[in-house]
Parts: sequence; structure tokens; C-alpha cells
Amino acid sequence: MIVIKSEITISELAKLMNVSVHQIRYFEEKGILQPAYTDTNQYRKYGMDQVYELARILLLRKLEVPVQSIKACMTSYSADQQRQLLHHSLQDIEAELQRLQELQQFILKVLHEEQSFSLQPNQFQVKKRDLTFLTRFIELDSHTRLDAARLAEEAGRVPNLFESDIHYLYDGSNTVTLYLESQTSGEVSLPKGDYLSLQCLIHEEELEHLIEHFFDYAAAQSFPLQGPLVVIERSYLSLFSPHQLHYELQALITPPANPDGRG
Repeated sequence: MIVIKSEITISELAKLMNVSVHQIRYFEEKGILQPAYTDTNQYRKYGMDQVYELARILLLRKLEVPVQSIKACMTSYSADQQRQLLHHSLQDIEAELQRLQELQQFILKVLHEEQSFSLQPNQFQVKKRDLTFLTRFIELDSHTRLDAARLAEEAGRVPNLFESDIHYLYDGSNTVTLYLESQTSGEVSLPKGDYLSLQCLIHEEELEHLIEHFFDYAAAQSFPLQGPLVVIERSYLSLFSPHQLHYELQALITPPANPDGRG
């Protein structure tokens, strides 16, 4: 009489469940999976019960349940607790999807800004800008540079600071205020309109000279400017030029008077 064994070896189980033999042995060491029996040759043997147990273990690991908690999940969790586990996992997945979407938008922004600069580097142009809301970040003396100590004072106020466009507003006073863009109403708004624009990669100490060059050009070309000078720092573009900073200077061009003579 031929006896047909229905159990499989550890290597066959590993192949069936698409895991490594090491993983199965690890689960056994942690006491959450045991073979059906060990034969006379000391080979572990596994049946359908162990196949289903391993399937549940792998599902719980996929849900990021710690290995030390899996035994309780498999032996003592109620149906309601299992549902809660799935709901928590779903919330984590939704948060991760949101994070990935934000990362995707940031990468697209970096690529767009880098392409925009590489097409017309160090050239003046007129850009249309939509209404933009800004939130105050730091205020500095006009002759003081931003330094690490001052940034450290503001630590925690802004997540991922250097993934943001930092707006320096020069209004002719003795202070320069740094702002970040806001999705809703902010403390300051930049009006919609045409802006004279210049993008440059420079060292920080060259910024003052660049500002002088900007106003000299505007005067030579008879561009009537109004409002503050906006200097936008895009530090994330240092990915492409690690020893320089990317600045864009913008100033609103005064719109022409209406034909009836009213401004």
C-alpha cells in the first residue's frame, strides 16, 4: 500500500507563499507558526492548516502589525478588533497616498522651475502673476542677512522650509520681511498683473548688486514699477547648482491709465 503524504517541506511552503525560508524560520522562532510535525529525518512538514496560518501572518505583516502582536491578533482578537485593525491600516494608507501626492506635486514644481530658468537664464522678461497670498515668516534689518541662528528661533513653525519659495519683500524701509505663500488669505497679497522678472543663480553676497542691476534696467527701459520689490529664493534648485542660490526678482509693472484718463 502506497501512503501519499499531503504535507510539504519548508522550501516548498516558501515557494508556494512567495517568501523566503528564512522568514518562515523567523516566524517559528517567534512562536507564531509551527510545522505540522517533524519527520524522522528532522525535516519540517507543513499541511493546509499551516498554509492558512502563514497566509494570515503575511496579511497582518502587510497591515504593518508588529510580529510580537501577531499571535494575539490570530488567537484572541474579536471580529470588531479585526475591523478596527483594517480601518487603522486604511487610514495609514490614505495618509501615505497624500504624502506621495504632495511629493509628486513638489517634484513637478522643481522640474517646472528648473526648466523655466534653463530656457531663459539671466534674462529680463515680463511675467503674468496671479493674485498671491503671503504669510509673514521673519523680519530682518535691511542690512542683516538671514543666518542659521535666526532660522533656529523659528524652528517648527514651517514644515519643509527649503521646499518652499521664500519671498523677501523690499519696500524701501529699513526692514526686509520674509514671507511664505499661503493657500488661503494671508497677511499680505501680491496683486495679479504683469511683473518685470529676472532669474539668476548667484552667491548670496551678490544679491545686492543684482537688485541694483534690476532697477537700473527698469529705469533704462522706462518700466513704471509699483509696490515692493519681490525677491524669491528657491533653494531647492540648488540640486542643479549646489554652490549657488536661485533668486528671482519681480516687481509689478504699473498698468497703463484707462483711455478715459482715470488710473
